[in-house]
Amino acid sequence: MMKTHPLHGPNKLKLGVFSTNADGGLAITDVPERWTANWQDNLTAAQIADRAGLEFMLPIARWRGFGGRNKVREWSFETFTWAAALSMATEQIGLFMTVHVPLVHPLYAAKALATVDHISQGRAGLNIVCGWNPKEFGMFGTPLVEKGYDQAAEWIEILERLYASGEPLDYEGTYYRLKEAVSRPASLQVPRPVTMNAAFGGPGRDFAAARCDYLFTTFSEMSDAGKHVADIRERADKVGRDVGVYTVAHVVCRPTMEEAQAYYARYAVDMADHDAVDAHMVGKKEFSQSHDPHAYDRYRQRFAGGAGSYPLIGTPETIAADMAAIAGHGYQGIALSFVNYTQELPYFCDHVLPILKKAGLRLW
Repeated sequence: MMKTHPLHGPNKLKLGVFSTNADGGLAITDVPERWTANWQDNLTAAQIADRAGLEFMLPIARWRGFGGRNKVREWSFETFTWAAALSMATEQIGLFMTVHVPLVHPLYAAKALATVDHISQGRAGLNIVCGWNPKEFGMFGTPLVEKGYDQAAEWIEILERLYASGEPLDYEGTYYRLKEAVSRPASLQVPRPVTMNAAFGGPGRDFAAARCDYLFTTFSEMSDAGKHVADIRERADKVGRDVGVYTVAHVVCRPTMEEAQAYYARYAVDMADHDAVDAHMVGKKEFSQSHDPHAYDRYRQRFAGGAGSYPLIGTPETIAADMAAIAGHGYQGIALSFVNYTQELPYFCDHVLPILKKAGLRLW
């Protein structure tokens, strides 16, 4: 029997775990407890999140790392096979796959995505990205696409039409030409599994507004968080759609504020892998539109701590208060990263989730 996808569940603030499939997670650090992303730890983290009632596991798609002493994120699990395996070891949590549109043909993606949706009984999700790193694309002999989201629009159209049609599909577009294409079975979710896109620039947000269920975005200041929600809602309104907005955060949750701040300074300043941080920031600033422009100059610690995402650093009470503020700005969910997920996620779940429940943001 197909389950209701967790992102359609009753909790006002959905929570997920981000980037466990990649070395370091989102942290670029040298601390000995840094995340190595081995399979057993991925499995354990997913099962912790599943038992706690979190809504989703979201992987990153990486083919090449950012160098430094640890060759950060060079080790990463491919996301279709990763999600398929985790679906057999979990019961309720949503399992996303992250796909670079120019590197994965939509016919293959349709088949693989439907496979995971059947294995998981309707818990699959698709994170559609166009990519930004020319070195990764060079590994495939593929240039970056100038109008990547135009290609993405054709890509998702093909996938949806493959699921909807009982007849072979002929397709003539700018980027794809298919002849008598079929993909069976279709996904259990209709018309297709839950989709998201992580876009900051205008073309990406227009694509998310027109084609996706959710947009993931970053913000630098809490006071500015609401403007991103307003922007995507305005874009979605223009095309008669309702698109949910999520964000990303890195977490250090400790019994006292002093402990949390000390650990944040230790892993993201004192023991940051500075060469890798530099490479990551330079590449993102030149080729990606994923952050406010001033973030690169003002928030180096955040890039070492969590790929430039918003920091949730403090006690369970202060972190829950920050999360409530994020929800108050209109965000429906947050993807969370930790230095070491298996070590830190249990404390977060045991101490933060009850506060969010008491605040009316979650039922469990």
